[in-house]
Amino acid sequence: MPDTPDQYVPVLIAGGSLVGLSTSLLLAARGVPSMLVERHRGTAIHPRAASFHQRTMEIFRGAGLQDAVESGAEREFVQNGAIVSVESLGGKELAYFFRSFNDGVEGLSPTSRLFITQIGLEPLMRDRAAQLGAEHLYGTELVSVTQDADGVTSVIRSRDGDGEQTVRSDYLVAADGAHSAIRETLGIPMLGRGSFADCVTIYFRADVRDLLADRNLSVVYVNHPDLLGFFRFSITGEGGFLAVFSTIEADGTRNTRVGENFDTSRCVDYVRLALGADSDRPVQIDSVQRWSASAAYARTFSDRRVFLVGDAAHVMPPTGGFGGNTGIADAHNLAWKLALVHGGLAGPGLLDTYGAERRPIGELTVEQAYTRYVLRVDSTLPRDNLAPPLDDASIELGSVYRSAAVLNEPAEPTEPAGAAEDPPLDDPRTPTGRLGTRAAHLPVERDGQPISIHDVFGAGFVLLTGSAGRAWYQAAAEAGESIGIRITAYRVGAEADPAHPADPAKSVDLVEPDGRFTAAFGIQPDGAVLVRPDGVLAWRSTGPADRPGATLTAALTRLLARPA
Repeated sequence: MPDTPDQYVPVLIAGGSLVGLSTSLLLAARGVPSMLVERHRGTAIHPRAASFHQRTMEIFRGAGLQDAVESGAEREFVQNGAIVSVESLGGKELAYFFRSFNDGVEGLSPTSRLFITQIGLEPLMRDRAAQLGAEHLYGTELVSVTQDADGVTSVIRSRDGDGEQTVRSDYLVAADGAHSAIRETLGIPMLGRGSFADCVTIYFRADVRDLLADRNLSVVYVNHPDLLGFFRFSITGEGGFLAVFSTIEADGTRNTRVGENFDTSRCVDYVRLALGADSDRPVQIDSVQRWSASAAYARTFSDRRVFLVGDAAHVMPPTGGFGGNTGIADAHNLAWKLALVHGGLAGPGLLDTYGAERRPIGELTVEQAYTRYVLRVDSTLPRDNLAPPLDDASIELGSVYRSAAVLNEPAEPTEPAGAAEDPPLDDPRTPTGRLGTRAAHLPVERDGQPISIHDVFGAGFVLLTGSAGRAWYQAAAEAGESIGIRITAYRVGAEADPAHPADPAKSVDLVEPDGRFTAAFGIQPDGAVLVRPDGVLAWRSTGPADRPGATLTAALTRLLARPA
């Protein structure tokens, strides 16, 4: 390490696409200075990762981006369309995976699934992160990385010829993509099924309004005898893109290496074949992007002070739209932990829970995307140990975390990951308050205004108690003072205490008239549940405690990896 680095920053982020920007935004929202470096000179130029799930939208909501993202989405796509399989766009419909993108999940979140491209989304994220104080260096390459017991030393170089600089950081977040140079430098291998198709995405212009007719189709899988792929179309129906997974060659063999041999003429033929109906429709090719369909995950998601997120940690085929969403969830899990460690409020052991929590979810999601690829796209692929398909909503909203940052009563670690008696996901339609899961969405009123209970999460730790849990208020104040961290407490229930209907002092903080709160959060009316800054249930006491302040203090001390 040089005696005097040119710059110091608590967190350096390598990669300025979707997941790197998510990390930058979420750290900035928590007041953690960071620097993002990206070799490209700007945000995305290809409209990838168009589908975003409810959990991702909840994260954007918490960062103050929901309205902007929804407005941007409306400009790009007709929302809430179907996901369908066809022989060709103008030919036979084979199956509907969703009649509408939000079918069956409308009440599970204060947000909706939507479609927006990275071209539309990334500038919104970049601007919001910059407003919050994040530093972004586009057109800047990461040359080398070394780490020691006290930090990470990185050499960066501007592509404009301004020379090299040395940056010293406490931590490095590797969001540098599927071919992560940082992961390779660390010697972390990828496990899983590897690459099984060399694909192309063809961005084209063609008037297909007659083929779409009155159908609102968000994603169109093409299962033609001679081509496998999928379409997405622009809001005007005058262009879009076709991702081609494989084709059938003249000799009858299946070609899964489409990206190895393509030209403009061949791409026009692919688009026309997938459109069907006629063979001479005018088609103009704007660009072609080559990529690999893979299903793999890193053996470990961290190495001392370096953390892998997004495609650096896991790659998966686009079936299900899980890739970008999983990467944003990585950033969301990591950001609050980095913030607390950086602020001296948690011990460094809290960061060990990032990999413990996110790697099992990454592996599960990779396998679910592969299962969907086999079942929806290419049935000729090996089905060895094929994971049975799980419910989409449970994958999106029902992740179960098992780590030292999730405690059983009274502050004991949960069972290790993979415990046989525990299902891998929670069903968000029937929330039970299972520790380690995302808090259920409940419509409530605060000061007479309708909100989601999710809207009280995010800034720090939140203690929720039932209508008879007034003793937990003092416990939150006592524990917060003891360990130097703010804990916000809310009493949830009917508008007034039934025993004191005329006493305003007995009214609850969050009015939940349907009576679902205690069951959804796994407590009695005099119990309490602790919610982490990422909205995950971390600890609870199902009922009262003899010494609630001391009980809560012990739980938080352990959760934050602080000395007892």
